Amino acid sequence: MIDYSPFWKTLEQSKENWYTLTKKHGLSDSTLHRLKYNKDISMKTVNDLCRILECKIEDIAVYVPSENDQKL
Repeated sequence: MIDYSPFWKTLEQSKENWYTLTKKHGLSDSTLHRLKYNKDISMKTVNDLCRILECKIEDIAVYVPSENDQKL
């Protein structure tokens, strides 16, 4: 499973917040809700977040093995 807890730490350390991500940068409340609950988001959104927060992808998400992962 993809865990977005690094995103929240990165956001906290940046000059941005939930309000600026939605109002200034055009991210939807739905996208931030998906991040909060570790739901799927697009790689375009990850790219946008990396640009906005000036960070690396690992500052947004980390893979955590889970029994709920899809079987290969």
